[in-house]
Amino acid sequence: MPTTVSCPTCGKQVIWNSKSRWRPFCSERCRLIDLGDWLDESHRISDSGIETDGPSDGAPWPSADASDDTPRH
Repeated sequence: MPTTVSCPTCGKQVIWNSKSRWRPFCSERCRLIDLGDWLDESHRISDSGIETDGPSDGAPWPSADASDDTPRH
């Protein structure tokens, strides 16, 4: 059975494969409606919880050229 998803704009079921040109949307019209919502800022990604000033504990950001293999979270 093929994988199907709901079109984010209208909810119509869309088969998820390479022949579905506008996936995850059902049509170019639904894709353009969604794009318009992003452009007029009806859709946006919240910035709550995103750190922009460095780690909250005051420690500096790790250097990009760190040579150790310590995992960073």
